[in-house]
Amino acid sequence: MPGRTWKLCLLLLLGLGLGSQEALPPPCESEIYCHGELLHQVQMAKFYQDDKQFVDMPLSIAPEQVLQTFTELSRDHNHSIPREQLQAFVQEHFQAKGQELQPWTPADWKDSPQFLQKISDAKLRVWAGQLHQLWKKLGKKMKPEVLSHPERFSLIYSEHPFIVPGGRFVEFYYCYGHVPNGGRVYYLQRSQPPLLTLMMDCYLTHTNDTTFLQENIETLALELDFWTKNRTVSVSLEGKNYLLNRYYVPYGGPRPESYSKDTELADTLPEGDREALWAELKAGAESGWDFSSRWLIGGPNPNSLSGIRTSKLVPVDLNAFLCQAEELMSKFYSRLGNDSQATKYRTLRAQRLAALNAVLWDEETGAWFDYDLENKKKNQEFYPSNLTPLWAGCFSDPGVADKALKYLEDSRILTYQYGIPTSLQKTGQQWDSPNAWAPLQDLVIRGLAKAPLPRAQEVAFQLAQNWIRTNFDVYSQKSAMYEKYDISNGGQPGGGGEYEVQEGFGWTNGVVLMLLDRYGDRLTSGSQLAFLEPHCLVAALLPSLLFSLLSR
Repeated sequence: MPGRTWKLCLLLLLGLGLGSQEALPPPCESEIYCHGELLHQVQMAKFYQDDKQFVDMPLSIAPEQVLQTFTELSRDHNHSIPREQLQAFVQEHFQAKGQELQPWTPADWKDSPQFLQKISDAKLRVWAGQLHQLWKKLGKKMKPEVLSHPERFSLIYSEHPFIVPGGRFVEFYYCYGHVPNGGRVYYLQRSQPPLLTLMMDCYLTHTNDTTFLQENIETLALELDFWTKNRTVSVSLEGKNYLLNRYYVPYGGPRPESYSKDTELADTLPEGDREALWAELKAGAESGWDFSSRWLIGGPNPNSLSGIRTSKLVPVDLNAFLCQAEELMSKFYSRLGNDSQATKYRTLRAQRLAALNAVLWDEETGAWFDYDLENKKKNQEFYPSNLTPLWAGCFSDPGVADKALKYLEDSRILTYQYGIPTSLQKTGQQWDSPNAWAPLQDLVIRGLAKAPLPRAQEVAFQLAQNWIRTNFDVYSQKSAMYEKYDISNGGQPGGGGEYEVQEGFGWTNGVVLMLLDRYGDRLTSGSQLAFLEPHCLVAALLPSLLFSLLSR
């Protein structure tokens, strides 16, 4: 990683844009997992339905020996190894995916946690117990050989056990100066959205473990430094400059885990534009929204993934996450008695709040919008991420919750019965309509639930009820939880994008259990009801208000 860091710095100092024909550095040095002829020939042979399968397979022998054998085989066949022989080479030199992991159950595991007893609906209570058991299925730890022979694995060694998301995602998410897109060497140059500081806050809330905070506060600072140094962009408006952040991954070549798809997509473009495409695809993956109309709108080709332009947009959610992290860091340093660092992060948060208000907030609409750096305007399409500052507590106007609620009404989002759509665009990408994703439900539901308005809190509950019933109904049919859901026709496993819908699934399970914990005394497993039209919201509030009055 250090070698790559100085090259990145050099690129930035030279001012090389992503549109340049200059070759960008590969995502890592490995000529097996990150770049090179072996990776190219195997992935383009398409032995596996999902390209990620190959780059997650451990080596049977040392990488030098694998490369030497491959080089000789390739030379003997004029750099085009016949399919059967190439497949035999892979089978001989690589092990099956997942061999480096073994099951793990947390030492403090409780079969029947206390929150289950708060769930009134008997069917939901049984279901929640089944979901709780899935954590044991998703718990993993690494085998000793990952430590003794790290060169044979794309997986990065961790001594600590972890929870995997499920399906094709059999790796951890860990801090490495930042939190990589995944715990594999080919992910190291892209981050996850910056939520590590929030995780620390959740941990402290439950444990009050100030010693752990003291031991790891500098690790949290490293993550925020990564975003400051590598992902900052200046926006000039009305004579003022505002510093905000974007997703940006100036590393070349196809994504190893989607190699054949990226290569074929690049073949539709002039050769000089391919490196820029691959960098933008990596930035889209860094955002978590891989892929969406959100990263296509505003460009010359908004209907094709080849027109992706992630780094040209200043995202609402990313900057709200960082605003929240800066506020938490100020709180953490105050708790540890470091006033100078507390002041530093308090100042950073105030600066970002001013930038959010000036650049991303739209008073007329009552929401925040991604800012297009090239076209110098907001992207006013609907995405749940438009309300992330409400969830993150990153606003100064006390009336913002009421405005956000009106925005949801005006956008007709509250008429969707089975969940909040990811967008209103149908592109075939997985982060668009008709898919709905658990983390995005959480952003809106908890954002509204935090508001002091009873009306906003009731809408939050109704949205939670819709999402719980969708997940429960699909689980009742399929006996599985999914990473995303199609909400167009009664709720089904989601679709679209680059791979089949995955079972598991970490964040889906987590959001459902969080909602059951919060609203368990009110949620039901009964038949789905359409969400009320905006003008009927007052009627929706009457039963709860009457109950409140009668209970006094």
